[in-house]
Amino acid sequence: RFAFVGDWLNLILQVVIFYFVGRMVDPSNLPVIRGVRVSYMEFVAIGIALTSFVQISLGRVISVIRGEQMMGTLEALVVTPTTLTTLQLGSVAYDLVYIPIRIALFLAFASAVFDVHLVLSGLGPAAGVLMFFIPFVWGLGALGAAGVMTFRRGAGFVGIGLSVLTIASGTYFPVTLLPGWLEWVARHNPITLALHATRLALLGGAGWEAVVPAIRVLAPVALVSIVIGVFALRAAVRRERRLGTLGLY
Repeated sequence: RFAFVGDWLNLILQVVIFYFVGRMVDPSNLPVIRGVRVSYMEFVAIGIALTSFVQISLGRVISVIRGEQMMGTLEALVVTPTTLTTLQLGSVAYDLVYIPIRIALFLAFASAVFDVHLVLSGLGPAAGVLMFFIPFVWGLGALGAAGVMTFRRGAGFVGIGLSVLTIASGTYFPVTLLPGWLEWVARHNPITLALHATRLALLGGAGWEAVVPAIRVLAPVALVSIVIGVFALRAAVRRERRLGTLGLY
């Protein structure tokens, strides 16, 4: 319960900090969505909601493998008939239910306290974007778990990669403010695409016709991500079995 409360206090603290940061931001730099210029709090609230989902999901998938290694139970789990896919799904089942609820409650809080105007008709399209975004994140998590299983470390590199993706995604500020080379990276970042589509839906009330182009790009990217992640994790398990080091940590 303490961890649950601490998570929410941390999230609320982020919003308070960005509320004061937003008072220093030039409104002319913020995007115009469906003819209306959004406020900084509206812009960043969607960014915090989506990237917190990425952070929790990635951390959970990786920490499960590392936790089993440290407790010495990974080998016992892997030698059972249970598939790796089932083990991974089981490890994140709670988060798949909790995180969407967390996002919804967070956005409701931001709307009530910080005057973030959300369009409820955009919830459906936003949820559709999230459904195709989840496999992309899961694939990255599986890839990170494979690295942790092989090298017994590596969570720090995953954190660095996540920070780069977050900065170059328009989470906290528009991508147009980035240097030219980083702006190019941002425009090809799946997180940027998911954020833009979600903002169109929740801030501009855009329908399915506005988010379908993003879904068309996210779907194959998610497929590639999850295939690579699952293949890497299975390859890591086969390697550890061959070397007889599956139970080492």
